[in-house]
Amino acid sequence: MQQEFSRSFDQLNDIVAFTEQVFTDQGIDPSTRYVVDLCVEELFVNMVTYDTETDRDILIEMNACPGGVEVSLTDYGVERFDPRNAGTVDVDAPLEQRTPGGLGLFLVLKMVDSIHYEYRDRNSKITFVARSKEETEEHNVSD
Repeated sequence: MQQEFSRSFDQLNDIVAFTEQVFTDQGIDPSTRYVVDLCVEELFVNMVTYDTETDRDILIEMNACPGGVEVSLTDYGVERFDPRNAGTVDVDAPLEQRTPGGLGLFLVLKMVDSIHYEYRDRNSKITFVARSKEETEEHNVSD
């Protein structure tokens, strides 16, 4: 399933409703829902905040996959930004020594089972997979 959302923080409630509909329609394990909601929100907010050179809508796609869900966010007419190359965050440093920014992407990278980035013709597409804990544990044991 896919839906486009305008570049506005006001769209976050509609995105959550879209996620709920996808999970219901496709029978996706609800245990992955928190991870999906958090990651989609973080990536969407980053696109709206930092990709200011465009006013085009952001496309969100979600589909069931074995043991979880695959989610893609596509931003059109923007510069390259691969979230996998975001700097590291020292979560053990005292607050007064931390540099603001980057914690959201750090959490996304830690919470998803895989993440892929594609950039072509000024279009940026981030795809991640979130699996249920049971599926992730089974997958890791069989590797």
